[in-house]
Amino acid sequence: MDEFQIDQGPEWRAFDHEQRDRRARTGAPSTYAISDKGLATIIDWRNVDSNGRSLSENSAQLNRIRILNKRARIANARERNLALALSTLHRYSSKLGIPKTVREDSSWIYRNAAKKQLIRGRSIEGMVATSIYTSCRRCNIPRTLDEISEVSNVSKKQIGKNHRFLCRELGIKLKPTSPADYISRFGSKLGLSGETQAKAVEIINKANEKGLSSGRGPTGVAAAALYIAAVLLGERKTQSEIANVAGVTEVTIRNRYKELSEKVNVVI
Repeated sequence: MDEFQIDQGPEWRAFDHEQRDRRARTGAPSTYAISDKGLATIIDWRNVDSNGRSLSENSAQLNRIRILNKRARIANARERNLALALSTLHRYSSKLGIPKTVREDSSWIYRNAAKKQLIRGRSIEGMVATSIYTSCRRCNIPRTLDEISEVSNVSKKQIGKNHRFLCRELGIKLKPTSPADYISRFGSKLGLSGETQAKAVEIINKANEKGLSSGRGPTGVAAAALYIAAVLLGERKTQSEIANVAGVTEVTIRNRYKELSEKVNVVI
C-alpha cells in the first residue's frame, strides 16, 4: 500500500536554511496563537527588495505603508483585544515553558471564549491564565494552579472559578488530575533517578487501588510518594526540598506520607 501514500512535503530538496527559504513558495503555516492567524502580509523592517537591493530613497513611503498595514491588521476593538490577549498568552507560556501544541490549544480556547462573548466582564489576564490552565489539563501537561497564578498574578481562586465556567460553557470535559502526572516533572527538578520516579508511580498506583488519593490534592500525594521512594532507594531528599518543588507545605507531605506508609504497607 506504500505506493498509494501521499507525500505531504515539498517536491524540492534543501540542504541548509538559506536554500530552504529561497526555494519555498509559501509562508509560515496558519496558527491560532497570532491574532490574524499568521495569514496577513508582513512588511519587513529592512528597506530592501526581494533581491537585497537598498530602497532607502523610499524609506518615508515604506514607513507610511508599514503604519497603514499595522492599522489594517488591527481594525477594531475586538481585534485589539485578541491581539493583546494572545501577546499576553505568549508571554505566560514562555515563562511556564509549555510546548507549542499547548499554546495553540490555549489560543483556540481563548478564541472560542471570545467568540461566545464569555470574556465580557472578566480581565484579559485572568481569562488567558485560565485558558492556559485548561489547555494544560487537556493536553496532560502538568502545571499547577500555583505556577500559573505566580506567572499571571491572578489568584488561584479566580483561575479555578473561570476554569469551571469555561469548561461548562464550551463543553470541555476533563478527567481528574492524577498525582502520577506530576512525578516526572517533580522528580527531574529534584534530580531523582528514573528508578526512584518509577517507584513513586508504583506507590501512587497502590494508593489509587485503595482509594487513598481521592479527595486529596494530587501535588501533595505526588510529593509524599517521591519522598518515600527517595528514602527507600537511598536518594534522600528533605521534605523541605520536595515541598519547594511541588508547591506544597511540609505539613502536607508529612500527612500524606503517614497515610501512604500505613495503608500501602511501605516500611522505611
